[in-house]
Amino acid sequence: MKIGRLLLRMAVGGFFFGHGTQKLFGWFGGHGLEATASAFDSMGLRPGKANAIAAGAAEAGGGALLATGLATPVAASVLTATMLTAIETVHGKKGPWLTNGGYEYNVVLIAAVLALTEVDSERSGAKLAGAALLAGAIGAAGAHLAASAAPAPPAAASSESPPAAEDTAPVDEARPENVEQELQNG
Repeated sequence: MKIGRLLLRMAVGGFFFGHGTQKLFGWFGGHGLEATASAFDSMGLRPGKANAIAAGAAEAGGGALLATGLATPVAASVLTATMLTAIETVHGKKGPWLTNGGYEYNVVLIAAVLALTEVDSERSGAKLAGAALLAGAIGAAGAHLAASAAPAPPAAASSESPPAAEDTAPVDEARPENVEQELQNG
């Protein structure tokens, strides 16, 4: 294996693994499954918990496969699906540039996983990369269709009077709106 390819695998795969485990387990400063699920619900990715598990498992599992060089086309397809879903749900409407919350980083990651897929197989690399892209697009479309078909979560009961001082929570990084902001930023 070439050193550049190894470094790309380790960096991209390792960071995907870390990002997925942030969602699933709260590792590496992440918010964990419940807060991520709540944020996903608020972004329209319903049901939030199922989508949070799917995204976290795709990122953690796909990242691990990519970093180790195992089943690279499978890793590329699930990671592409996750990044396309992020573009569709969060980043696409903000334009291409990351400074505005756009999708440039997601596109670079998709290109990196597809390039690794292509170079892994001398004879059929381009076909495998194309198949991974197609499978990822189908997966993202499926996630979008499933989320749009799922009912919205019930609205929280509202009271006529403001909550008492002891009922108000201090600003907490694990609150859904803060998790949503973090997810939108990266």
